[in-house]
Amino acid sequence: MMRNRQRGSNLGLLLLASQVFQLGFDNIPPITLATLGLNVYLFLFPVKPLLQTCLSVQQAYWYRDWNRLLLSPFHHVDDMHLYFNMASFLYKGIKLERKLGGSGFAYLLSVFSMLTGLVYLLLEAGLTQMTEDSSYSMQCAVGFSGVLFGLKVVNNHYYPGGVTYIIGLPVASRYACWVELILIHIMNPGTSFVGHLSGILVGLLYTSGPLKRVMKTFAGFVTSSGHYDQQTYYHSSGYSGYGMPYPPNSSYDQQFNSRHNSAPYGDPYETHMPSAPPQHPYTAGLSEEEQYEAAVRASLNNSGAATQTRSSQNIYAHNNPSTEEIRWRRLQRFNR
Repeated sequence: MMRNRQRGSNLGLLLLASQVFQLGFDNIPPITLATLGLNVYLFLFPVKPLLQTCLSVQQAYWYRDWNRLLLSPFHHVDDMHLYFNMASFLYKGIKLERKLGGSGFAYLLSVFSMLTGLVYLLLEAGLTQMTEDSSYSMQCAVGFSGVLFGLKVVNNHYYPGGVTYIIGLPVASRYACWVELILIHIMNPGTSFVGHLSGILVGLLYTSGPLKRVMKTFAGFVTSSGHYDQQTYYHSSGYSGYGMPYPPNSSYDQQFNSRHNSAPYGDPYETHMPSAPPQHPYTAGLSEEEQYEAAVRASLNNSGAATQTRSSQNIYAHNNPSTEEIRWRRLQRFNR
C-alpha cells in the first residue's frame, strides 16, 4: 500500500526522464548522474517503507535507529516530490561538479547528506526543549530537499551575483534560498521547514564557517594515510634516485604527472604534493659519506672521460692532417 501511494501515476518520472534526455547523458557529470540514478532506483525499489526511513528525533535518537540518517535523504514521498528535487539537483549538480571535480562533489554530497540530518535532529530536539512540546521530536522528514538547500548556498557562493526568479519575481541569488524557504512553507505547509533550514545552515557552515576547512583537513589526512605515501615515493625517487621503476623524465613520468595535473574538473580536496626543490645530483637524499663517495666517483668518471676525449682528438688529428701538416711531412721526406 505504501509503495503504491508512493509511486502514484509516475508522471514525475516521465517529466524527469524527459528533462534528462533533453540535457543529454553526455552533458551530465558522472557523480550527478549516479546520484540521480540512486534516488530514482530507491524510489522504485525502496529499501524500507517510508515510515521506516524518515528521520525524527524519536526514531533516530530515542530508539537508536541511526540508519535513518543514511536512508532518509534518498527516499521520496511520491513521484512529483522526486521530480522537483531531482530537477533542481540536476542544475546545481552539473555546475558544482564541474567546479569541484567528481571526487570533491561526491565528498561534499556525502558530508551534506549526513550533516543536514544531524542538524535537523539538533534543531528539532532544541525546539522540543524550548517549547516543552514533544511533537517536534516526532516530526519525520524524508527527501533530498535539505541537501538541495545546502547546495543552493554553495552554488551561490561559487557563482556569486545574478538574479533568481521566484514565482516571476526577481530575487538576488544570495537571498534566494531564504525566500524559497519561506514561500515553500507558505504554499505547501506539509513540507519540513526545519529540514530545509538545516540544509541552509549546513551550506553556511561550509561557505562562511569552519566546515570547508575541516573537510579539507580530513581529506588530506585520509589521503596521507592511504595512497599518498606511494605517490610521494614515486615523486621523491626522481630526485633521490632510489627505487625508481622508470627513469626520471621518462614518458611514464610525463604521463603520470599529466594525469594528476590535468583532471577534467578541478578538485579542491585533492592534495597536491609540493614539488621538491632542485637538488644537486651529489646531495639529493644522500648522507655526507655517500655524498663524498658520489663526488669521488663522478670525479674519476670525468677524468676518464677527459682523457678518452683527448686521445680521440689526437687520433682524429693524426688520421686527418691539415694542409700545413701535409706540406711539413713532404719537406721532412726531402730533408731525409
